[in-house]
Amino acid sequence: MEPNDVIKAQLMDAHDLERTLNRMARQIVEKFDLDASKASSFALIGMQTRGVFLASRIRKIIQEVDGIDIPLGILDATMYRDDFRMRLKQPVVRETKIDFDIDGRDIVLVDDVLFTGRTTRAGLDALTDIGRPSSVHFLVMIDRGLRELPIKADFVGRRVPTLPGEEVRVRVLELDDKEGVWLVGRPSSPTI
Repeated sequence: MEPNDVIKAQLMDAHDLERTLNRMARQIVEKFDLDASKASSFALIGMQTRGVFLASRIRKIIQEVDGIDIPLGILDATMYRDDFRMRLKQPVVRETKIDFDIDGRDIVLVDDVLFTGRTTRAGLDALTDIGRPSSVHFLVMIDRGLRELPIKADFVGRRVPTLPGEEVRVRVLELDDKEGVWLVGRPSSPTI
């Protein structure tokens, strides 16, 4: 969590997260009718930061259950965000690594939380600068609503309606000291 977070509720624990990833892996295999012969026309791309770890886990599940080795890419869309110049601190640009041709592939773009839709739009812009996929589908662990752009997820782990001032924190063991999903708020400033 962030230092000023006030935890309102734990939405998912580690077991819930794993079960949801297994369900979404099954949905992907079914939607794209994936088998070993179609692996070269499909790819998962995880968006920095936590989307990378979620995509990697989904890939591993598909490998273990179906024996299909699908390509996995990493995408950082920081410089494509329409608000990166308005932030006070220097943006942190992370690695983009897509070492396969995305032209003509069906892509599933993976992220942790869908909120305004701006990060997703930035991800789509970044992808189209790299190539021209046959299709791009979007997978998100949490859809919290309150969209500012007409963006929707094709695969959703859980829908969690939130209020202004609330945030959703997805945490994964590969990066964080705990695993799960939490609804948090910020402490209100004292009135004088």
